[in-house]
Amino acid sequence: MPVLMNTSSVVMEMDTCEVYTAAWLWVSSLVPSFLGLLTAVGLLGNLLVLLVFCLQRKPCSVADIYLGNLALADLILMTFLPFWALTIARGYQWDFGEFLCKVVNVSISMNYICSIFFLTLICLDRYMALVKPMSVSLFRRRSWAKRFCLGIWILGFIFTLPIMIFRTVRYVEEPGVEACILAYPDPKWRVYHNIARNVFFFVLPVLLMAYCTKHIVASLNDGGMVGPPSLRAEKKATYLVLAVLVVFLVCWGPHQLMRFLDTLDYFELTPWCLWGHILDIGIQLSTYLAYSNSAINPMLLVIVGRDFRKRAQDVCGRRMKNRSKDFLYYTVSYSSVNRINDAHRISVDKQIKPVQY
Repeated sequence: MPVLMNTSSVVMEMDTCEVYTAAWLWVSSLVPSFLGLLTAVGLLGNLLVLLVFCLQRKPCSVADIYLGNLALADLILMTFLPFWALTIARGYQWDFGEFLCKVVNVSISMNYICSIFFLTLICLDRYMALVKPMSVSLFRRRSWAKRFCLGIWILGFIFTLPIMIFRTVRYVEEPGVEACILAYPDPKWRVYHNIARNVFFFVLPVLLMAYCTKHIVASLNDGGMVGPPSLRAEKKATYLVLAVLVVFLVCWGPHQLMRFLDTLDYFELTPWCLWGHILDIGIQLSTYLAYSNSAINPMLLVIVGRDFRKRAQDVCGRRMKNRSKDFLYYTVSYSSVNRINDAHRISVDKQIKPVQY
C-alpha cells in the first residue's frame, strides 16, 4: 500500500511538472509580442499627453501637473520595457550588461512607486477642489505641486535603492542562461520587500484615496453639475481622475494580491506543491497586466477627458496652422526669388549683345 501511494504521488508530481512547464512556455511565447504592443501604444500615447501639456496655451493646473508626471513615469516604463521583451524572447538570457540590468529594473520599479503617489496627490487635489473648495491649501498651488512631484521622484529613487544594489547578472543553472536576477543576501529580504510594497505602496495609499473618493463621489451626487463654471470644470475633471484611479486598481490590484500570496508561500502557509507553480505563473501574468496600466492611461485621457481632447485639438490645430504659414512663406519666397532671378537674367541678356563678325 505505501508503495502504491508513493508511485501515485510521483506520477502526479510528474504530471504537475509537465503542465507547469507547458504553461510557462506558453506564457513566455506570448509575452514578447504583448510587451512590444504595450511599448508601441504606451510610447505614442504618453508622448502625446506630455506634448499637449507642454504646448497648450493656458498654464497647467495642479491636476495637469500631477497627470503630466504620471505620464512621464509611464513613458519611462515604456522606454525600458523592450529590454525585458527581448530578454524573454531569448529564453531569459540577459545580454545588456549589469549596469543596464540595474537601471532598467530600477526605472520599472520607480514607475509603480511614483504612480501610486501621484494618484494619491491627484485624489487629494480633487478632494480639496470639490469637498473643501473654500479652504486655502498648499495642494492647490502649482508651485507646491511641482515641489511635491520632485519629492516623489526622489522618494521613488530612494525606495528602489535595494533593487539597484541587489540586481545582478548571474548564471542560472536550470535554464542555463546569464539572467538578470534579484539576488538578496537572505531569503527574508524577499518577504520584507513584499510586505513593504503591500503596506506602504498599496494599502495605505489606497485607504487614503478611498477616503477622498468617498467624499468626492458624495459631492458629485449632491451637487451634480450645478454651481459656478469653475466648480463645474472641477467636477468634469474629477470624472477623469476617478476613471484613472479605477483602472489603476484593476491593473495593479492582482499584482499586489500575488505578492501577498508569495509572502504566505514563504512561510509555507500554502504547502501544496502545485500552488507554488500556480503562483509563479500568476505573478508573471499579474506583472504584465500591471504594466498595461501605463498604456491605458493615455487612452483614458482621450476617451474620458473631454477638456483634454479640446486642448489636444487646439495644439494640433495651431501646429498645423503654423506649418501652413511656414509652407506658404517658403512658397512665396521661392516664387519671389525665381521672379527676381528671371528679371535679372533678362536684363543681363539685353546688355550683352552677340558678337558680330
